[in-house]
Amino acid sequence: MEIVGAVLEEVGRPAPYATSRPLVVGTLDLDPPGPGELLVEVEAAGVCHSDLSVVDGSRPRPVPMLLGHEAAGLVREVGPGVDDVAVGDRVVMTFLPRCGACAECSTDGRLPCSTGSAANAEGTLLGGARRLHRRGDDGRRHDVAHHLGVSAFATHAVVARASVVPVGADVPPDVAALLGCAVLTGGGAVLNAGRPVPGEAVMVVGLGGVGLAAVLVARALGHEVIGVDALPGKLETARPHASTVLTPDEVADRGVTAPVVVEAAGSARAFETALAATAPGGTTVTVGLPSADARASVSPLALVAGARQVVGSYLGSSVPSRDVPRYAQLWREGRLPLEALISGRVSLDRVDEAMDDLAEGRALRQVVVPGDG
Repeated sequence: MEIVGAVLEEVGRPAPYATSRPLVVGTLDLDPPGPGELLVEVEAAGVCHSDLSVVDGSRPRPVPMLLGHEAAGLVREVGPGVDDVAVGDRVVMTFLPRCGACAECSTDGRLPCSTGSAANAEGTLLGGARRLHRRGDDGRRHDVAHHLGVSAFATHAVVARASVVPVGADVPPDVAALLGCAVLTGGGAVLNAGRPVPGEAVMVVGLGGVGLAAVLVARALGHEVIGVDALPGKLETARPHASTVLTPDEVADRGVTAPVVVEAAGSARAFETALAATAPGGTTVTVGLPSADARASVSPLALVAGARQVVGSYLGSSVPSRDVPRYAQLWREGRLPLEALISGRVSLDRVDEAMDDLAEGRALRQVVVPGDG
């Protein structure tokens, strides 16, 4: 079938992206779903730093690639072997499929699936196929890479069954989309990796989409929450949801600490702030994705003498099939106001501008609505 999507043509074009236009919206051919796959009509897709990191080259991926990895939509066709999802179901699309057979899949979310990670790096679906194509100037049909098994900046996507989690029709598309990455990553950093005990405070350093999701989940679980960011706008956005908001300098000057500290900014300075603010016996959870050459200064003595531990958490150490329903239920109960994460809606032809807003810290989670515009 013919679809419309936003394709990254070249990595590393300079900002502002509204001028350099690394993402080009155009028509593509989408194959029908193969065995174990689904065709999904995309209703909403979040704009995340993991998309931006491909655009700016800090996380190299094959190009041309149709971006977008955090999304929700309606199932329009099921491939052979899929019998537990029906046409018309709303599904959350998430960027790390789990094969269920590798050693990493037996770690209860602690390690990412090796098969899924390999497919993501190659720009294929979990089974190794590419279902996206377009005509080149030579008139021939050329493959287009999938982004993290999803490629949701488009009207439709073919994805592996392992890349989706069904949710009820009562969950709005924009809320459902956020469950696929921001909430899994930020919420999972608290729920699965930090594991604060009742009564313990949680500090979150970096109040973007993932960080604010961590704040919301920690609060939903009944914890006192300290939000930390250097940008006044981010602090104001988090203020209604956190017990306290502070700048990194205020944290250092006042000696503020917490038993569980989540670093969600993806920068060396944020990691150092989080580690310094971790109370003796506490846990620093890092979920941010800095550039590969980023380095932080760590005092081994502080870890040893304070019995502190540092935990890396990819996708919030989540098992999507287990965790997405948990967060959806918290939302239904009115305890998890995920609407607070949404800072705007954009059409497909404004994705480049959305990348600029994200890079400049002007947005939390912008939601691409392919049907708009």
